[in-house]
Amino acid sequence: MRFIGFDTSNYTTSVGVWDDGELRSYRRILDVKKGERGLRQSDALFAHVKALPDIISMSAISGSVDGVGVSTRPRNVDGSYMPVFLAGAAAASAAASCAGVPLYKFSHQEGHIMAGIYSSGAFELLDGEFLSVHLSGGTTEILKTEFSGGRFVSEIVGGTKDISAGQLIDRVGVLLGYKFPCGAELDRLSANAAGKLKFRTSVDGGYFNLSGLENKAAQSGEEPGETAFAVFSAIAETLNRSLQFCMNRYRTGRVLLVGGVASNTYIRKALKTIDCDGMYFSSPELSSDNACGVAALAAHMYAAEKGIGLLNGDKNSNSIANK
Repeated sequence: MRFIGFDTSNYTTSVGVWDDGELRSYRRILDVKKGERGLRQSDALFAHVKALPDIISMSAISGSVDGVGVSTRPRNVDGSYMPVFLAGAAAASAAASCAGVPLYKFSHQEGHIMAGIYSSGAFELLDGEFLSVHLSGGTTEILKTEFSGGRFVSEIVGGTKDISAGQLIDRVGVLLGYKFPCGAELDRLSANAAGKLKFRTSVDGGYFNLSGLENKAAQSGEEPGETAFAVFSAIAETLNRSLQFCMNRYRTGRVLLVGGVASNTYIRKALKTIDCDGMYFSSPELSSDNACGVAALAAHMYAAEKGIGLLNGDKNSNSIANK
């Protein structure tokens, strides 16, 4: 079976293909001028409309497909809306109509979670509750999550009370003179840091504040690599404290980290030391925005409706739990 996924986030145009359990990703990062800290929704939407024909052509999709998936909003909550997702929704609707196949609508966050499960091989998370941590440019949330009926049902149980981890990193990077998005460059710069700086944040149960780190970084007076390391270290420590609280409160020791910030070298290394039943990370390639998770979700929704099993990403099993 074959399914196509579309995702048009604020910074990435992407198409994903699920082909009998194997995923292929095609995407383009939208350009942001140096010195700027992001894109307006109208500019990003226009950029997606221009980019989608090329991305679809790159995917070289031929032959029959069984369904089309698309992310239509940031999260699965009432009022969750961003205009940029209209571009992907229009393309997906046209593709499904032309092919005469079902169209499945999901949230951008669900796509991240499924991409994380496939790229980490943590298919056991499709059965039972776990904690998913969505770390990106627009979101920093800890979620109590369960896979049911071909999609993810999540409840926010922790996360930032102000800016997201991705916003913090990009703001610090632009402040230091680097081009948005800045995560990869700051990751590289921090690799040889001596750890001269120590930043701390306030944590209240599963929730925390990150905006103060921007001011501390601006006043650090240290070289960029040291400042970046201090920011990453503070984020990791904050997540550690919050996750410990959530794991104890909700009695689950299975944790999945997804989103662009989850690809950060230091944060991944630090969180791997947490004592739990399983700490899983989306691969660096599928941590940032992509449509692969959406394509996989479409496959699972189709399977749930038809009452059939699916091959997992490594094709080592002929079924995946579907509720």
